Amino acid sequence: MAPYASDDSTTAGDGDDLRAARRRKAARYVVPVTVVGVAAATIGLVPAIADSGDPDLPEITAQQLIEKIAQSDVQQLSGTFKITTDLGLPDLGGLESSLTSGAMGSGDGSSADPTAKLTELASGTHTLRVAADGPDRQKLSLLENAAEYSLIHNGKDIWGYDSKSNEVFHGTAEEARGEKGKGRTEEVPATPKDLTEEALKAVDDTTSVTVDGTAQVAGRDAYRLLIKPKQSGTTVGAITVAVDAKTGMPLKFTLTPSSGGAAVIDAGFTQVDFAKPAASTFDFTPPKGAKVTEEGELDGAASEHGAARSEDELRKEFEKEFGGPKSEGERGKAPEGGPEVIGEGWNSVAVFDTGGEGVPSGAEVGGDMGGFLDSLGDKVTGKFGSGTVFKTRLINALITDDGKVYVGAVDKAALVKAAESAK
Repeated sequence: MAPYASDDSTTAGDGDDLRAARRRKAARYVVPVTVVGVAAATIGLVPAIADSGDPDLPEITAQQLIEKIAQSDVQQLSGTFKITTDLGLPDLGGLESSLTSGAMGSGDGSSADPTAKLTELASGTHTLRVAADGPDRQKLSLLENAAEYSLIHNGKDIWGYDSKSNEVFHGTAEEARGEKGKGRTEEVPATPKDLTEEALKAVDDTTSVTVDGTAQVAGRDAYRLLIKPKQSGTTVGAITVAVDAKTGMPLKFTLTPSSGGAAVIDAGFTQVDFAKPAASTFDFTPPKGAKVTEEGELDGAASEHGAARSEDELRKEFEKEFGGPKSEGERGKAPEGGPEVIGEGWNSVAVFDTGGEGVPSGAEVGGDMGGFLDSLGDKVTGKFGSGTVFKTRLINALITDDGKVYVGAVDKAALVKAAESAK
């Protein structure tokens, strides 16, 4: 393993902690939380006319339907939706909670912190209630067994409340938009609208997009937008979005893998109402006896334990530990310090360089994380040397023994081909 280059103020103990953290961070690239961000890749538009169906709606082209989504400006609603995420992972046991606690700091975080709580949406089936009244008032409640987690934005205040632990997180909208709170409430696409926006961020000719008939979702008439890769080698089979015919708001989002079987992501409203919610919906006062943690306290605890809190801090820490972004002239470099990218469209593979320190084996890591890595990994060899492919039903990663990481919504053969092309 390559030595860790610490600054003069880092003690030997600190160096060990940072090396361990470095390994954990590399392992996390195996299963990115925001799975759609990688899976969506790039999308091209193929005009198509809606087939007749039930309900009977006016004909519309794919281009017109996407424009309808873009122009949708629903400011007020309340409803319930269900999201199921099935990456085909083994039973995580205590790994999920350990990763969550690691994101918050060693035991000094709050169970009401949105950063940790909303990552639960990355696996399993969850039911959520949502309400919105313009840009300054929103509420999302995650319903659990005999408990509930609520995230509330009301004016300048942001509240998170975990009824199970009776813990409260409090921040402000200003902090959430700034560096300290950035990303705390926006890390995981959750609603059909969030997921659809991730899938439609970029477009080119690697994908066909058509209107595939009509449907009814939560009692609303909707068009079905069908997004399918033209390329082979991707793990994505298709994305289907049910778009409300009247408002243009996505009501249901389904991503199926190329391998078949159950959807990887299935998120849709079961009930929705576009009337103005009662003002009291967004009121919150910490219950008597609740432990209240302020935004600044979590940032301080994270700093003490070496855990970056914001997206910008994560990027800077990654660059410091694993090496900075490639120079402007290098092939496939994304703008603004992004990773090198090999391939195009759905076959795009992001490349990270860990500086010569690959992910350790399950035996080296031990515990839940070790078992998790071993259950996912396939040993591979090629012109690049040797490494291990970690796989899910959607996102796969090749981590070579010399510390290179190749990640994409592609199969094992595509990852090996990308690694060999980089040599």
